[in-house]
Amino acid sequence: MTMSIPDPYALGRGGLAALLDDQPRYRAEQVHRWLVRGVDDPTEMTDLPRSLRARLMELLPPPPVLLRHTSADGGLTHKVLLGFPASHGLDPLRSGLEIAPRSLQAGVESRADAVEIESVLMCYPARQDRAGRATVCVSTQAGCAMGCPFCATGQAGLRGQLSVGQVVRQVTVMQRLLSQGAVDVPGVPDHVTNVVFMGMGEPLANLDVTIAAVRWLHDPDGFDLSARSITVSTVGLVPGIRRLGELGLPITLAVSLHAPDDELRDDLVPVNRQHPLAELLAAARQYSDRSGRRLTFEYVLIDGINAGVDQARRLASRLRGFGAHVNLIPMNATPAVPWRAPPVPVQLAFLAALTDAGVTATIRHNRGGAIDAACGQLYADYAMASGRTLPAAVGAAERLSTQGSTRLVMAPTQGSAGPAMAPPS
Repeated sequence: MTMSIPDPYALGRGGLAALLDDQPRYRAEQVHRWLVRGVDDPTEMTDLPRSLRARLMELLPPPPVLLRHTSADGGLTHKVLLGFPASHGLDPLRSGLEIAPRSLQAGVESRADAVEIESVLMCYPARQDRAGRATVCVSTQAGCAMGCPFCATGQAGLRGQLSVGQVVRQVTVMQRLLSQGAVDVPGVPDHVTNVVFMGMGEPLANLDVTIAAVRWLHDPDGFDLSARSITVSTVGLVPGIRRLGELGLPITLAVSLHAPDDELRDDLVPVNRQHPLAELLAAARQYSDRSGRRLTFEYVLIDGINAGVDQARRLASRLRGFGAHVNLIPMNATPAVPWRAPPVPVQLAFLAALTDAGVTATIRHNRGGAIDAACGQLYADYAMASGRTLPAAVGAAERLSTQGSTRLVMAPTQGSAGPAMAPPS
């Protein structure tokens, strides 16, 4: 049974004031300011009386424990594994993760006692044509129920929903890493500038929490991020897209397509069977009209499956008139999935077919692959034994290979045994 310990990030100023109703009003304001700065350990709230700090230790859930912190790309990509003790009011999600050595656990007692969440920090140093950025990719679920066969996270299954605090704290942990100099690269800001909901899980399948986290991150009395600095990704949950459109916030919507037609997308993105492309694209267009924001479409390029020039032309025909941008993502290999990215010439041919048809597109430069922090890789190195292939991925591969003639699936290209590093976008 879940204990009724309040989530401070879900309480808001009014909720904090109610929690501390026997204290002067400014005490709740002080706590709120600490939370915004990423300090959620009451022992560090040094302007509060010791007695109140001790009380908050009992009232609030403990801060997450940094179980692992790895980096790649010359210090520009950082992945963290956070442990949330399940016995302190957070959702008691069952975990299959491999906990870090005990010297790094710092109070997280066992797998049964912890919810583990991965998130990623991607840094982009300032250049002549742009300011520096520090983007946090947050998870909204532990695992994912969408079952996309090319995604290791989705193949691992859903272990549970995250709370508002568990989502927001991923940002505040990264904020502290930046402010404390953990990222020592010239031109990188010392604070979080952007947040993308593209980590573990489907954000619109945990819609109330996603909306609450977006509001907190955007709130001038909260984290105070520009709405235009926040991106929410979805595989196509149409009711959630419609509700996002009612928020009145110009956040960016990124829709994962991965196929130009329903027949192929039914296999690559199973939710397409409930919300086919015509319905999804209509909802996306309505969102763009309401928010005034340009849409982004994500398309993972998989060798021999969806990366043919003919498929690019059919995709362009569907997207013509949207004024959207297409991010082409060479597939990131994992031991659990038997597919790979196409060779660079195949990627470039797909890109050229889109741009020749008037669709703006770029090939995304893969980041974090060396630490399994790239798209579709979160949770892979903890949940899966090396060399293991998951049943759903095998089933989809078999169906696509046997029905390739009707789906215009290409044969795998020679030399595509490994993931390709695409040119930077």
